[in-house]
Amino acid sequence: MCIGCTVNYPATLAVQAQTFAEYMFQAFGYASGLLLFLNFFSLKTFVSRFQIAASIAKIAATGLVIGTGFYMLIFKGETQNLHSPFTGTNWNIGAIVSALFSCLFSYDGWDILNFGAEEIEKPKRTMPLAIVIGMVCIALIYVAVNFAYFVVLTPSQILSSDAVAMAVIEDFDNIRPISDVISQELPQATFAQVALKQAAFIMPIFVAVLLVGSLNSTMFSASRYLQAAAKEGHLPSFISGINPITDSPRTALTIHILIAMVISFAGNLDSLISYVAFAQWSQRACTMGALIWIRFRRWPVHPEKIRMPIVMPIFFCLVCTTLVVVTIIDDISSAAVGLGKV
Repeated sequence: MCIGCTVNYPATLAVQAQTFAEYMFQAFGYASGLLLFLNFFSLKTFVSRFQIAASIAKIAATGLVIGTGFYMLIFKGETQNLHSPFTGTNWNIGAIVSALFSCLFSYDGWDILNFGAEEIEKPKRTMPLAIVIGMVCIALIYVAVNFAYFVVLTPSQILSSDAVAMAVIEDFDNIRPISDVISQELPQATFAQVALKQAAFIMPIFVAVLLVGSLNSTMFSASRYLQAAAKEGHLPSFISGINPITDSPRTALTIHILIAMVISFAGNLDSLISYVAFAQWSQRACTMGALIWIRFRRWPVHPEKIRMPIVMPIFFCLVCTTLVVVTIIDDISSAAVGLGKV
């Protein structure tokens, strides 16, 4: 609980805000201030509507990237980056786990729905459907997006780019073969302005809006997490306050923003992801272990529980434990920071 309140969600918000800045070159406070204001009001009145708009921007941005990649593949015949996709791969188990942390971080919204169960109509029916359908759709989209990245860009270009989506769209408008532009050393912003001219702003705007949507969902879940912890007596009781008109946990929202702003100075994106990922998966391993113990001991649970086949939490617990143990062995410093020990 303490790790989730002080590390997981604030660090996640800091990562998303820094990524947002890569595309829009805005200060951290502007995006967070707007979303803090939105979350002060009713979920149904403002937050959910804004999230729908952000989801539309997300679909538009990913659709543009996917369309670009498949256009280059089908009509331009660009396949050279797909001939040896695993060349130069580092098969070290620590590197693989680190890559998994970064990959799984992009799927991290799967657990956000759980924290808003009290504000969802018919949660026992809605939540399983939303999680399963949402995860399948997102997985297909992410695979298609990454395939498009590797059609258009080389692995070295992807690794060296702070804003990969911008790099894809920049190359899309260049009528020469990709192999001819790999050696270009023009700054990304300048190249985008030259290649796309007045249309160069489309991709960063789409990506910025979808990132603000991710920030919004993180604020939503984190504030409910803090409020629930305070309500149960784990944190000072004043944090559990709910606005009587909008049902918004405004105190928890404000505290969460302040912690996130401090954590945003703790390191770059890679460091922050390493810290928060280890903390998250440690927490999930413990949670799954407790859930399995409750199931086998047949302890009484809430009558409105959502029951899943026992094989699923067991498998998930094994995956979480493996990720955590390997990280402790391979990168003890990130593990220590993630647990809030240093």
